[in-house]
Amino acid sequence: MKRLLLAVIDGCKPSMLQRAVADGRAPAIAAVLERGTFVDELAAAFPSVTPVCATSIATGVLQDRHHIAAMNWWKRDERRYVEYGSSFRAARKLGIAKQLTDTVYNLNGSHMAKDVETVYESLDDAGIRTAGTTYLVTRGRHEHAISRETALTRLAGQLFRKPINGPRELFYADIFASRDTGCRSQMGLPGIRDQHSGCAGAWLAARDLYDFLLLSLPDNDTYSHKNGPHAQPTSIAAADAQILRVAEAAGGLERFLDTHAVIICADHSHAPVEQRIDLRGAFADWQVAGPGGSAVDDAELALCPNQRAAMVYGLVEDARASTIPRVVATASEIPGVDVVAWREGDTGVIRGIGRGELRFRPGGELRDGRGNAWSVEGELTALSAATSGGLFASPDYPDALRRVWAALTCATAGDVLLSAGPGWEFPDWGGADHVGGGSHGSLHHSDSLGALAFCGVDGRAGTESAGTGSWSITDIAPMVRAHFGAG
Repeated sequence: MKRLLLAVIDGCKPSMLQRAVADGRAPAIAAVLERGTFVDELAAAFPSVTPVCATSIATGVLQDRHHIAAMNWWKRDERRYVEYGSSFRAARKLGIAKQLTDTVYNLNGSHMAKDVETVYESLDDAGIRTAGTTYLVTRGRHEHAISRETALTRLAGQLFRKPINGPRELFYADIFASRDTGCRSQMGLPGIRDQHSGCAGAWLAARDLYDFLLLSLPDNDTYSHKNGPHAQPTSIAAADAQILRVAEAAGGLERFLDTHAVIICADHSHAPVEQRIDLRGAFADWQVAGPGGSAVDDAELALCPNQRAAMVYGLVEDARASTIPRVVATASEIPGVDVVAWREGDTGVIRGIGRGELRFRPGGELRDGRGNAWSVEGELTALSAATSGGLFASPDYPDALRRVWAALTCATAGDVLLSAGPGWEFPDWGGADHVGGGSHGSLHHSDSLGALAFCGVDGRAGTESAGTGSWSITDIAPMVRAHFGAG
């Protein structure tokens, strides 16, 4: 059986990957495409932000199952914000130690649903030699203690004291390292992270120490946030260089592709950002929990900006029934908001601003592009959608009903969900935005459709969309499991 490399290029836009290949700047990806398949419409989760999408890639399910609701969300039982790293400014506002603890320990240890398996867990149970580089989802069956290799990691050990469970071989920033490779990430510094992944991956490949390797390549996302999505060929080329680095360590690119199946995927895409959405200002008349706002015991709402998406939580339980319509009315008037979604009992409601409302629920006579059945009533124009021959299609908002339903029924999600229109973004709790660059998070196709390339693996094996033409990031984990017979 071939070994399998899963390379996740964070935020990889399909057209930019094609440009990098056409320009000769991505020879490893070009070789995979020559031998395999390219998909230019890999639908993300909604919100299309990294924690939600990374968890969906690693588990094969959306957040209604895995419970990682967003980059920033409100934990009702602890009455606090969870922040996985929107920006350093947001971390400072909400607490750097808490942000690091949530990201390194709690996302995998307590926030993610216990009854959902990661690919690491599935493959570990099947006796497959698993390995992974710095990725938000680490949960596997092998315990890893804090690395003490450098003075910097020994200093970090004052905060990171507990071991974590991960794949057999784990290299997570400089905090956890299952072996002394000499590879350093400068504690996960952007611009260094891809190189650290490539270094660790090449070290493992040269010694034949894995059957499955998740090679995390996050620097494309950071580069695109700063320079805009159309600058991605440069950062995709840098990611390709690390894939090539692993291949060369395994005997060269041709031999690597003879001995490895390869999946290269994005978790989401990117869209240009030109303007900020004033979420805090829109709810200025409400008591909002948070820094500079109301104390939790007095707060009516929690606001959770997630780049090009946002969530609003009603915090007064007895008043939620009356709060939600008022929040929807306010949100619908905010400049830059494109879609507002909420639940009414067992029905989801989607309001396309200026386009009407659509009500929907699972089960019914209509089928979406993945074969899921839905009951729909109201105005299809809310999602710029159309029906024909019993099929529901909304190209501007891909896989919309499934993605919105998963978000609305996620146990940890907000009561009202907002999606930004093209060109708009919600500043985070630290006031940071990506105006002049790129961002993601929305339901819109511009930042929801990422790239997928694969060879040596059955592209539909084990996936719920077998026989359909609609791809999702939830198809990745079933492909991996099926490759090893662990599905």
